[in-house]
Amino acid sequence: MDKSLQTEIEAAAFRRLTAHLQKNSDVQNIDLMILAGFCRNCLAKWLAASALEREIALDYEAARAQVYGMPYSEWKDKYQHKATPEQLAAYEKKQKPKD
Repeated sequence: MDKSLQTEIEAAAFRRLTAHLQKNSDVQNIDLMILAGFCRNCLAKWLAASALEREIALDYEAARAQVYGMPYSEWKDKYQHKATPEQLAAYEKKQKPKD
């Protein structure tokens, strides 16, 4: 597979991932962090960093809007719930280094 085709396939997979996350707004970022170790904000940071590496202007807020499908503040108001004590405990447990 040539590099151009690989990039096209990876870009399509990224678009499907972001569309899936946009469609499943009930999945909270903290749940993603607990289960997978990354969330929508991580994707936006990676997107902005990849643009910066290529000297393309894409700030973090614009990258978040791309990942969330709307401005983050709007998504947060519509879909983000306060983390439960159980979620916070699971997140903290996940962050502790394993012995």
